[in-house]
Amino acid sequence: MAIFSVYVVNKAGGLIYQYDNYVPRAEVEKTFSFPLDLVLKIHDEKVVVSFGQRDGIRVGHAVLSINGVDVNGKFTAEGKEIQEYLRDPANYPVSIRFGRQKLSSNEKLMLASMFHSLFAIGSQLSPEVGSSGIEMLETDMFKLHCFQTLTGIKFIVLADPRQSGIDALLRKIYEIYSDFALKNPFYSLEMPIRCELFDQNLKSALEIAEKAGTFGPGS
Repeated sequence: MAIFSVYVVNKAGGLIYQYDNYVPRAEVEKTFSFPLDLVLKIHDEKVVVSFGQRDGIRVGHAVLSINGVDVNGKFTAEGKEIQEYLRDPANYPVSIRFGRQKLSSNEKLMLASMFHSLFAIGSQLSPEVGSSGIEMLETDMFKLHCFQTLTGIKFIVLADPRQSGIDALLRKIYEIYSDFALKNPFYSLEMPIRCELFDQNLKSALEIAEKAGTFGPGS
């Protein structure tokens, strides 16, 4: 079981804190003969799989290395365009490592804003009056848990689907935020959280939650 990451989003939808606790990286390396039986495209200055997933290589996976040498965005280590390189039969057989790259800061900001909008849409679509919005999204690989405070701050935790005690952990993070961020005289609402004590106590809470699987009363 694992807790992957924590996001804090202000009431306007801005990302004011993000921490990656554990980022699983599923990587696959395979040797190909010509022609390459995968369709690749450029996305956000990276070469990614757009069609033909197989043998653990998924749509959206990026090219991470060619012949054991890490690539640089959409270019090989020698500065050649990856797609052009892979169109040349003389470069085969070729060993390519695929995997999911870490999100950039801009991507994290965009996703936080997008979830903020989805949260608001969920509240409006709910047949129940006064719905709190999206509290959990579940996939095969992770669960997204969200707790919104009365002031509109959203605390979001992404965790392994089997991880228990996340509701209590979210409230623990809110408690840490109240004790160490809000009481910091140099911090004001809506600003990014830059507080060493907040960082330390958050990491400790995540470690306890992972080990115990849950938060007991009074923890």
